[in-house]
Amino acid sequence: MQDDGYFGEAVAARYDQNHAGVDPLVLARSVDVLFDLAAGAPALEFAIGTGRVALPLAAKGCAVSGIELSAAMLAELRKKETGTPLNVTLGDMTTARVPGQFGLVYLVYNTIDNLCTQAAQVACFGNAAAHLAPGGRFLIETLVPPLQKIPFGEDKLVTDASDDHICIDAFDVVTQSYSSRHVWMQGQGARVSQIPFRYAWPAELDLMAQMAGMVLEHRWADWARAPFTAQSESHISVWRKA
Repeated sequence: MQDDGYFGEAVAARYDQNHAGVDPLVLARSVDVLFDLAAGAPALEFAIGTGRVALPLAAKGCAVSGIELSAAMLAELRKKETGTPLNVTLGDMTTARVPGQFGLVYLVYNTIDNLCTQAAQVACFGNAAAHLAPGGRFLIETLVPPLQKIPFGEDKLVTDASDDHICIDAFDVVTQSYSSRHVWMQGQGARVSQIPFRYAWPAELDLMAQMAGMVLEHRWADWARAPFTAQSESHISVWRKA
């Protein structure tokens, strides 16, 4: 791991294709939801990355700023920009500060799990609350820990087995840590990567929000705002600053 964390130049160059490719309809829905929640106020994206979400949100008319740890990911964002550059601070989303107050802070695509300790995740909630104006919202999109899919006593789950990619997640239920182990097939060779994460249950995230002075306002199963149920595999949760 270098200054860019686990998202150096090689990962950044392929990130949109390998890690964040989503149905255009899903992306459009996510942008619509974020635009509605911002309610005309500026928005701040934690881990803004390559601008996959921030750029279309800004094009829709929302003033978007960002925080990003990886200079390589930010460089990919800059390549996509065609108008006024977004205001992006290079730093850690648990501590970096951006001037001003925001109506919405958001963190999408399971990125809260990139913070590998509970303390770091708590700090992220605190930093989000510090950026919000009174009544502002903090949104997180992340997975529901898929432990129900793993037989008792096992600790690994295959999450993808396509022609050019295999991914196996290995879980430690004691520490709530897990790692995604990727193998990308490239011609006659292969590229291997492994990234550590920490999962948190929705109720634990609610407590983190409460500690930061925020209360749950919405919890949906997807960007179409479908109801969250016991069978939901992911959730989009929105907390509001008191």
